Amino acid sequence: MRLPSMSQPFLLAPIAECTPGPLGAQVRLAVLGARGVGKSAMIVRFLTKRFIGDYEPNTGNLYSRLVHLDGDHVAVQIQDTPGCIQVQEDCVQVLDSLSRCVKWAEGFLLVYSITDYSSYQSVQPLYQHIRKVHPDARTPMIIVGNKADLLHARQVQAKEGLQLANELGSLFLEISTSEDSQGVCDVFQYLCKEVSKLQHAGSTDRRRSSIIPRPKSPNMQDLKRRFKQALSSKVK
Repeated sequence: MRLPSMSQPFLLAPIAECTPGPLGAQVRLAVLGARGVGKSAMIVRFLTKRFIGDYEPNTGNLYSRLVHLDGDHVAVQIQDTPGCIQVQEDCVQVLDSLSRCVKWAEGFLLVYSITDYSSYQSVQPLYQHIRKVHPDARTPMIIVGNKADLLHARQVQAKEGLQLANELGSLFLEISTSEDSQGVCDVFQYLCKEVSKLQHAGSTDRRRSSIIPRPKSPNMQDLKRRFKQALSSKVK
């Protein structure tokens, strides 16, 4: 399957909603998926606890909030992305726009709607594209089946989402953004924690690599042996 296109090119354009707090931990997340799966609603639900059902098609808003996470204040930036709705023959510009977002982010939510099978099909190519940009298998990604309250309109079974997540080595959750604020918060908080763990591991690796190994002390017995050999050769 080819990578679905974005609705239009976009940039990481911050919106004036929040001023990041004092210097400290920062986490960059991206929410990707087809149009209409509820990406914007999920983000707003997490940041404000409110549910808003209708949104104008977005052009890539960047939300910033100071979030309380495990006793610490973390500056979280969440990139909302336009929907992936078509497969085009010429998608160079689309891939470039998507790649900028993917390269910027440190953790990813791949969202589909359980009422839209085509949105489910878009998850795997998005996952594969992220892996091309972030080949490190530790990069946190969560597959989310949204609109779990609309069981009467279900097109994607929970076992299908779980099977895909197992194939891709990712965590899978079904949530209802409209009815379950805590479920949405749990998803974002878990992703924040996983990114923080990866940041900490990376900083530890950098500190280790920056330590210059102490030179080994010379073997005195070997030096004495070489010195005697040099003297004996001179005598001869």
